[in-house]
Amino acid sequence: MWKTPTVLATLNSEEALRDFCRSKGINEVYVSIPSREFKVLENRLPKLINLLHEANISIEALLDSIDADKPGKPREAMLDHVKSILQFNQRHPADRFDGIHLDIEPHQRAENKGAGNLKCLPDLVATLRAVRSLAEESGMMTNADIPNKFLKGDISERRMLLTSVQRVTLMLYELNSPTDGKSTTDMIEKLRKFSDNYFEMAYAGLSEPNLAKMSIALRTPDYLELLPEMLKTLDRNHQTDPHYLGWAQHSYNDYLQAR
Repeated sequence: MWKTPTVLATLNSEEALRDFCRSKGINEVYVSIPSREFKVLENRLPKLINLLHEANISIEALLDSIDADKPGKPREAMLDHVKSILQFNQRHPADRFDGIHLDIEPHQRAENKGAGNLKCLPDLVATLRAVRSLAEESGMMTNADIPNKFLKGDISERRMLLTSVQRVTLMLYELNSPTDGKSTTDMIEKLRKFSDNYFEMAYAGLSEPNLAKMSIALRTPDYLELLPEMLKTLDRNHQTDPHYLGWAQHSYNDYLQAR
């Protein structure tokens, strides 16, 4: 869920999110927490967390950045933000976040564009490890969004990435489009083929016991009303894979806008 301050400003928004999750079989929510608006949010978050926990839905603080991989001030700013989440948990022991979810996107910067350009990966991994270290001290999981290009690295690069956090979420966006004229069967087959390829690519040659499990995120605009069937396709296709964590839906805001 993005734009949390705006979403929670609506009457009964907490109950609406809980009911949406129940109706869609969602058991985990990533809620964006902008650092500049965290103090304003603090009074609303305990109720949201409590309602979700009562419904057996976990909640992670979603922190985003385009440059938090960089050592120095950018990384320190992210770590300070993580510390503010941990301090929130200390102030609200009965209504705590369950984890940290990172959306750090150095691949969006011009110097990191291009197939095979993974020069940003070591610095990114250093940031992920630093966040994980802080989160683990408070008993929290760390999850990181990743683009598919990060799974195309060599075995040492993939090992470095997949041992940096406990969970990763592959952003498998724009694979299909409701306007490309393909049949539902064709779209399902394409999703099945590509998700198979990325799982095989990610874990090829790796046997460490502490490798991150991976979920696959799909976007609502890519499938519209067909999205539930595509999510079921992922479960059917990967349910026996020990590395498969489940699917993720991007995003609740798309649902609100359509409604």
